[in-house]
Amino acid sequence: MNYLHVNDVRPHGRGPYSLNIAAGECVSLSGPSGSGKSLLLRAIADLDPHDGDVFLDNLPRSTFTAPQWRKQVALLPVESQWWLDDVGGHFPDTDCPWLKPLGFTHKTMQWQVSRLSSGEKQRLALARALMNHPRVLLLDEPTASLDPQTIGIVEKLITDYRNETQAAVLWVSHDAQQAARVGNRQLKLTAHGFSDHIDDGADGAHPGSENIA
Repeated sequence: MNYLHVNDVRPHGRGPYSLNIAAGECVSLSGPSGSGKSLLLRAIADLDPHDGDVFLDNLPRSTFTAPQWRKQVALLPVESQWWLDDVGGHFPDTDCPWLKPLGFTHKTMQWQVSRLSSGEKQRLALARALMNHPRVLLLDEPTASLDPQTIGIVEKLITDYRNETQAAVLWVSHDAQQAARVGNRQLKLTAHGFSDHIDDGADGAHPGSENIA
């Protein structure tokens, strides 16, 4: 069972944030620019120092090595990281089943990273993350650089992956319509917790120490 439990996490002094995401569930997360959405995702991925605990299937993060955790709990940041000249060098295996659904071919592995557009980098970073078969996906604006048609392709791919593997997904989006399409639940990040109202005038913040399930 894939189950993510965030317990009183405080990234960079914000929060505390507590959240449960069930196996196969997608929670869409919105909030104004600078509200700390990316910081929260980085804390859950254990990439930044933070107080509080994160559990996967009731096992605390401390029971995993850092590489084990980041393979199971995959973060797709807004700006993906590319450290080698060629695309294929960033993949554990050049036989990637996610290339074709995302509009690429096997020859893409031979491309130079320098020729990639922002949208191509975003799609290839998703394919790279899925190669590890993660049990949790932390998606930070995964379609921000894509055209409407490609957005639909990516949304379907992630939804199909979630349904087939029962992965838990936390999806940050500034697009209210997208948040409604992809999320089983929609939350808004506040300074000290979450609100289950996503319109700007809503007043329904829950204390961060309460589990939103």
